[in-house]
Amino acid sequence: MTNQPYDTTEAEAAGTSTGHGDEPRRPRRRITVTRSRAVAAWAVLLVAACLAFGLPTDPGYAFLWLWALAVAWRIDQPVRSHLAFARDWLPVIALLTVYNLSRGFADNIREPHVTELINADLRMFGWLTDGKVPTVWLQQELYDPSRVQWWEVLVSYVYFSHFVVALGVAIALWLTARPRWAAFMRRWFVLSLAGLITYFLYPAAPPWWAAVHGYLEPVERLSLRGGAEFGMHGAFSLIRLGQLASNPVAAIPSLHTAFALFVVLFFVGRIRKRYVAILLLYPLAMTFTLVYSGEHYVIDVLIGWAYVLGTFAIVSFGERWWRRRRLRQRATTPTPTPDDGDAAADQREHSEPKQSAAS
Repeated sequence: MTNQPYDTTEAEAAGTSTGHGDEPRRPRRRITVTRSRAVAAWAVLLVAACLAFGLPTDPGYAFLWLWALAVAWRIDQPVRSHLAFARDWLPVIALLTVYNLSRGFADNIREPHVTELINADLRMFGWLTDGKVPTVWLQQELYDPSRVQWWEVLVSYVYFSHFVVALGVAIALWLTARPRWAAFMRRWFVLSLAGLITYFLYPAAPPWWAAVHGYLEPVERLSLRGGAEFGMHGAFSLIRLGQLASNPVAAIPSLHTAFALFVVLFFVGRIRKRYVAILLLYPLAMTFTLVYSGEHYVIDVLIGWAYVLGTFAIVSFGERWWRRRRLRQRATTPTPTPDDGDAAADQREHSEPKQSAAS
């Protein structure tokens, strides 16, 4: 994960000679047109596959589509450039696959925590919601079983965005700024690992599960309900299957809202301040989505945000420590002096006649 992927030089991109036979490279305009056509073809195929087979939420399936996008974007590059993507991303996909498989077994270890989450939400919001947890109150106020509301369409697409936004940012960083990609993935791994460990140590039931088992008033699981409004049955099929196969008592922390905040915070220091408030609407929209749809309590969201802040603090500390360590190593490494260079030259000069005589 430390090798730089192959890229064109400035001379190649500008279409000038590179010194190898003085043959001009393809002009930049032609490369741009070819890239545009390749990416457009990729987008058409992706939409068709989503409508026919569902969204690429499985790590292996998503990896193939991401690799195809990288090939389309760097269509003018040699084969080794495309192989660099597999080299960098296969460890990522392998870890995500292990994560998805292992979190499905976390609910078999101990009984899930239920009442603690309900009580936490009641203490925070019961005064505002007539003594009900926010999920129950929101569904009683907004949910109509006879028809799909316009906000439920937005809810489904915000929920779906969890499966594409972080991966989309990661692929964009890999293609344009690989050191930033490495920093992004370090935080991604730490956050995912922290969530997975918590699922094993503290299994926690979401509102829909608590309602099914009689701890709460009726709660519907509405996260995918709005997707059917535009005939997206097939597109959401893999997500629905993933919900059925995943750990049903992995409410703490809420990684859906954690990754929404994670993506925003990663860019906060690099964008204009007036855009920060706009970007923060995304984790807030994800919070409403998860609470309204019965997927999470508010306490799950708050803990997820705390995990994000802790992840950034831990990884940033580790990165600073590593940079200081490298600087100390460079400072203690002796640098060659001119005398050393002259001595080496003299040694080579005296050794050449011996080598010539031996030959």
